[in-house]
Amino acid sequence: MRFVQHFIQFENGGVEVLSFLLRRMGLMIVILFLVSIMIFSLVNVLPGDPARLILGQEATPEALEALRAEMGLNDPLVVQYFHWISNVIQGDFGNSVKDNTAVADILIAKIPVTLQLTIMSFLIALMIALPAGIISATRKGTLWDYSGTFFALSGVSLPPFWLGILLIYIFAVTLGWLPPSGYVSMKDDFVRSLTLMILPAITIGIRLSAELTRMLRSSLLEVLQSDFIRTGYAKGLLERAVIFRHALKNALIPVITVSGLQMATFLGGAVITETIFAVPGIGQLIVKSILTRDFPVVQGAVMFMALAVIIINFLVDIAYSILDPRIKLTGGTK
Repeated sequence: MRFVQHFIQFENGGVEVLSFLLRRMGLMIVILFLVSIMIFSLVNVLPGDPARLILGQEATPEALEALRAEMGLNDPLVVQYFHWISNVIQGDFGNSVKDNTAVADILIAKIPVTLQLTIMSFLIALMIALPAGIISATRKGTLWDYSGTFFALSGVSLPPFWLGILLIYIFAVTLGWLPPSGYVSMKDDFVRSLTLMILPAITIGIRLSAELTRMLRSSLLEVLQSDFIRTGYAKGLLERAVIFRHALKNALIPVITVSGLQMATFLGGAVITETIFAVPGIGQLIVKSILTRDFPVVQGAVMFMALAVIIINFLVDIAYSILDPRIKLTGGTK
C-alpha cells in the first residue's frame, strides 16, 4: 500500500516521486545506450566472418563479397551500429546468421524457459533461507544456529556442476523419483514441465538459499540489537510479534539487494546448470551463439540481460520504500 500512496498523494511528495521515476527512466535509457555500444563493439572484434558462416567454406570470394555488401558488413562500424540500434528500437534485433530466424523470435522462445527456472529457483531459495536465517539469528549460539551456519557455508562452497550431477544420481538414477534432464513447455504439459524443472531449480536454489541465509542471519542479528526492538520487548510484546512485525522488515533490506542481483544473474542464464540438465534457456543460447559466431543472437541476448538487470534494480528500489517507511522513492530518508 505504501507504493500506491506514493502515487495518489501528490500533496505529500507525489511530484518528487514522479520526478524520481522520470530520472530513473532517463538513466535506464542512457545505460542501455552505453551497453549497446559495448555489446556491438565487443562482438565485432571477435574473430569470424558471418558471410562465410552463412555460405559455407566452399563459397567463392565473389559470393562472399556480395553477401557482405548486402548485409552492410563493409560499412564503417559507426554506420553498422546506428543501423543496428535503429532496428533494435523498433523491436527488430536482426536475423540469426545460422538459420535466418528472427532473433526476437528466438529470444521469445528462450526467455520463458529461463524465467521459469529463475522463479522456481528463487521460490525454493526463499522457502529454505527465511526459516533458516530467522532460526539461526533468534537462537544464536545453539545447535540450530550452528546447523544454519554450516548449511550456509556448505551451500556456497558446493560447485553447481557437482551438485547437479549428485542430484541426478540420487533422485533420477538411484531413486527414480524425477527425470534427469530435458524440458517441456508449461503450455504443452504443466505437470511434466514442473517435474523436469525441479532438479535444476534445486541446484540453483540451494546455493542462493545459502547466501540468503547467511545474509539474513547477519542482518537480523544487527536489527535485534536496536533500541526499538528492546522497546518492543519492554512493552510486553511476544517474541513472534517483535520479530515478524518489526525486526524482519528491516532485516530484509540487504537480503532484497542480494536477491535482486542474483535474480538478474539467473535471468541471464545459468549456463552450467542449463547444460547439465539440458534446459534450453538464455545461457545455453549465448554460449552456442558465441561458438558458432552468430553475432546478432549474441547481441540480442546480452541486450535482454542488460534490460533485466536494470528493471530488477528499479524494482529493488521500490521494495526498499515498501519495507522501510524511512526510505523514500526520491532517494532520501524521512
